[in-house]
Amino acid sequence: MTSDVTGETSLLLSGTDVAPVHETNASGASPFLFTCDHYGRLLPEKLGDLGLPESERVRHIAWDIGIAGVAERMAIMCDAHLVSQRYSRLVIDCNRPPAVASSIPRLSEATVIPGNEALSAEDVARRRREIFDPYHRRIDAIIDQRLHAKRSTVLVSLHSFTPVYAGVARPWHIGTLYHRDTTLPPLLLRALRAEGDLVVGDNEPYAVSDLTDYTIPVHGEARGLLSTGIEIRQDLIADQSGQQQWAELLARILSEIEVQLRAEQNI
Repeated sequence: MTSDVTGETSLLLSGTDVAPVHETNASGASPFLFTCDHYGRLLPEKLGDLGLPESERVRHIAWDIGIAGVAERMAIMCDAHLVSQRYSRLVIDCNRPPAVASSIPRLSEATVIPGNEALSAEDVARRRREIFDPYHRRIDAIIDQRLHAKRSTVLVSLHSFTPVYAGVARPWHIGTLYHRDTTLPPLLLRALRAEGDLVVGDNEPYAVSDLTDYTIPVHGEARGLLSTGIEIRQDLIADQSGQQQWAELLARILSEIEVQLRAEQNI
């Protein structure tokens, strides 16, 4: 083990923990690069259960339920590279700026996270160094490689959202999330609404911002890439049938959008 500046020699991830970054179809030829910040709900062995019962650790506070199955299928259907984060956002949220309180939440909705209370500066730094940083360094490296090879790159960040939040039902089936990109999100919104039977959110149930998000602002907008987030309601993708249906729908729509972007020379 290597020592840090504080003299602390322990690492968060041990030899029995899996690596934080998971990749699918790394040789995919598509211009789309998929990310999945809340793909997994693993906890490092050294953190135990964070003081939470299993019933809390399987809830949406720990991960984006269903999106892993959708993302994996989309990567294959679209021949796209997918980069995912295996660890729970309760350890550290890989779609939050590290300086904000929700990066390592002490409270998620009404659930207190005992294992996140009274953390030292080194505890916080260790989570960022071993989980957050490797994930985002890998995304950076992939984009660098693609740009160096003069490959078109369109960033799509995949998420899911709970059907009810704070007691309020959410009507949307799917939503697009964006901030500065005025090219890709309108195309996606138009295509989804053309399906006719979907309630589609325009920056609903969330909107992207520099204060609340990390992946799209840092890897997409700051690098001048076309980018959007996609949020699917979790009850629609809770089983494999739903995951397959939504992956097929989105793969078809993104394929159509790719043709349009190429025709308009946006990529």
